[in-house]
Amino acid sequence: MSHTFRARLGRNSRFLRSFEERLGVTVLLLALLFVSAQAVFAHEFRVGDLEIVHPWSRATPPGAKVAGGYFTVTNTGSSPDRLLSISSDVSDRAELHEMGVKDGVMTMRPVSGGLEVPAGGKVALASGGYHLMFIGLKRQPKQGETFSAALTFEKAGTVTVEFAVEGMGETGGMHDHAN
Repeated sequence: MSHTFRARLGRNSRFLRSFEERLGVTVLLLALLFVSAQAVFAHEFRVGDLEIVHPWSRATPPGAKVAGGYFTVTNTGSSPDRLLSISSDVSDRAELHEMGVKDGVMTMRPVSGGLEVPAGGKVALASGGYHLMFIGLKRQPKQGETFSAALTFEKAGTVTVEFAVEGMGETGGMHDHAN
């Protein structure tokens, strides 16, 4: 090999090594960004053996007095727990409701006695089934905002979660973990 060829190969070798190092650092940074973004989008809260995933609500039109609240709660423990109460500074009161169809008529009623979360199971609060009602809104939830609510469970205790406010026509979007 000629001296000139070896010199070029040496420079290219350094260039390739430098390029590979920069590429490796870039890939690592992108991976870290992806992982941290997943944590933000996952929107999860824990209390005791319970994991509350993606609490969300819809934006409300001006003058609306109620808003719904949705999330999934998973119980990784060996005994059942029960959601007993909800409170939020966005409304005068909050209630657990169940929607259903009886004799072809859609009904919605408050759930008394709380909602059981079975041991090793999960319960989805979703449109068309169990859900929260924030009654007597003190302000209109707007898309892109968040508001907090305290969920009190019989065994795990109380946890404050942040409800992400999505658009009026949304159904939980890509963040909906209810299924």
